[in-house]
Amino acid sequence: MSHSETASAAMTKTLQRPPAPAQDETAPLRAKPAARVRDLRLDFFRGLAMFIILIAHTPGNFLAGWIPARLGFSDATEIFVFCSGMASAIAFGGGFDRVGWRLGSARVLFRVWQVYWAHIGLFCATVALTVWMTDLQITGVNYWGQLNLWPVFEESEKWANPNIFLSFMTLRYVPNYFDVLPMYMVVLLFMPIIMLLVRVNLFAVAAFVLCVWLMAQETWMHSVGLGAWHLALPAEPWSDRIWFFNPFGWQLIFFTGFAFMRGWLPKPPVSMTLVILAALVVLGSVLLSDVSVREFDMPWVKAWRAEYAPWFDKTAFAPLRYLHFLSLAYLGWVIAGDKGGRLLARGPNVLARAWGGLVTIILKVGQQSLAVFVVSMFTARLMGFGIDLTDRSALPVLLINLAGGMALVATAYGAGWFKSQPWKKAIA
Repeated sequence: MSHSETASAAMTKTLQRPPAPAQDETAPLRAKPAARVRDLRLDFFRGLAMFIILIAHTPGNFLAGWIPARLGFSDATEIFVFCSGMASAIAFGGGFDRVGWRLGSARVLFRVWQVYWAHIGLFCATVALTVWMTDLQITGVNYWGQLNLWPVFEESEKWANPNIFLSFMTLRYVPNYFDVLPMYMVVLLFMPIIMLLVRVNLFAVAAFVLCVWLMAQETWMHSVGLGAWHLALPAEPWSDRIWFFNPFGWQLIFFTGFAFMRGWLPKPPVSMTLVILAALVVLGSVLLSDVSVREFDMPWVKAWRAEYAPWFDKTAFAPLRYLHFLSLAYLGWVIAGDKGGRLLARGPNVLARAWGGLVTIILKVGQQSLAVFVVSMFTARLMGFGIDLTDRSALPVLLINLAGGMALVATAYGAGWFKSQPWKKAIA
């Protein structure tokens, strides 16, 4: 057969071949799994915690007398750490399942690296701000002295440390105002250990978390003769002071949130009995709180708090703080509804639209918690300076709080915009 005949036969077969079925352009869309609905409660309560933390760290702010910490044993720190545990279960827990323990651990280390430099940046920026405010000599207040940063600026036999910044960079010097992020870093480093232990069983995870938490309770460890086994990290090379937030104690609340989000702990049922019990714990805590001592002059409460201080110690994350927070969290969980459904605005009226806008803002702040937290700690010192310039009456203090809150909102939206990488969308 000639070449031309061969080509002709091939063309004939091609023309006789039935056409390929038209590709269904919607098939890939149908093949995609359903998108996971994010639980609004996580970002909502974490966003609330960011505003409370701003108020709590502002010197001279009368609103700080009515934050949750004054009405019970736990405060916004528990909300932040618990919700961070839940968020870490989403961000990192699934990564261990998809890419394995080694790469999952590498991702956690990268996050620790990011938090570390956020910690360094916050310290340097705040020191610079407080030096500037002090040097203005307008209020007569030593603002870096307010933060007990004397070792940074003065040489003394009391703190014989020739290289204070090296101690700070290596986390051997952790000033009290700058102690949340170091605690968070150490807690994150526990995650690879937890993900190894879960391969054994959940009992191994629970035993590890509880044993580490118990060893962080200094008073209890000494009472049973095991003081030498007390787990804590030194906060100053020249003293016996330990980190104010002991990560070996605070990992309990972090991994409680982590376990709930991973499904290791079941969702608590919505039960009127549990609601009443949780409400009794919260109300009973108010009776034993700072507010009772301050507002109602109850000397027996003051005596009780002095005698049983180890039971609600903040440094070690003592058990009453845990009980109080779980009770508050349960009430919030029930009130907000499944996946935060009751937080959503309903109806066309003005109040519903206003509530919807407020919830949207709070959610955005909660989604960008690290950036917002760093800015809030810096802004709180600036707000304190602003309050010192006023007569401390209600209106100017409220306006300063409003301005600080707006700074957090702007930070959240700005961080979200940068994370969305709009330059890539522009190129596409």
